[in-house]
Amino acid sequence: MSSGLISVLSGVGDDWLTAREAGAMARVSEKTLANWRSLGVGPPYTKLSPGRGGRIRYRRSDVLAWLAQRGVAA
Repeated sequence: MSSGLISVLSGVGDDWLTAREAGAMARVSEKTLANWRSLGVGPPYTKLSPGRGGRIRYRRSDVLAWLAQRGVAA
């Protein structure tokens, strides 16, 4: 395993991403992430403040793990 992947999996340097940053990693729009949140099908997220306008953040390791689970064998 590469040292970068090990550090991500161990939580070292596991930073928080905005919806824009998480969307860029997954190559989807912020709107798509919002739709997935409402359907409960996207990567895990944390809401940092209450209400409709609450700040949403994604852990980099959660986004990477979520993407890895959706890999398709060729």
